[in-house]
Amino acid sequence: MSRKPEDDLPFVISFYESILRRDPQYDSVIEILGSLYTKTGRIADGLKMDRKLVRIRPDDSTARYNLACSLALSHKFEDALQTLSEAISLGYSDADWMAKDDDLKCFNNHAAFKELIELARKNQQRNT
Repeated sequence: MSRKPEDDLPFVISFYESILRRDPQYDSVIEILGSLYTKTGRIADGLKMDRKLVRIRPDDSTARYNLACSLALSHKFEDALQTLSEAISLGYSDADWMAKDDDLKCFNNHAAFKELIELARKNQQRNT
C-alpha cells in the first residue's frame, strides 16, 4: 500500500510547528506553515502566518502577495486588493500566475483586479 504525500501533511505541519515553537521568528518556517495551513483548509491559521511573515519581511513582495491571497480566502476583499496593490508596488511581477491563482478567483471580474494584473505585467516587462 503506497502513501500519498497529503497523508503526511499532519505530520509535516506538526514538525514545522515544533520548529516554530523553538524559534518563533524563523521566517522560512513561517512561510512554509502559512502555505501548508492554507493547503489543508486552515485559512485563519494561514492568514496568521502570512501576517507574521509580512511583519518580519515588510519589503518582500511575495510575502505580501501571499497575505493578499489569505485575505481573499478569508473574504476580506478590500484588504486583499489593497495588499495585492502593495505587493505590486514592492515589485511583484508574476502577472500570469496572479491571473489564474485560485486564491484570487473571487476577483476575476473585478476591474481593480484587472488593473493590478496590468501593473504586475509592467513589473514583469521591467524585469526582463
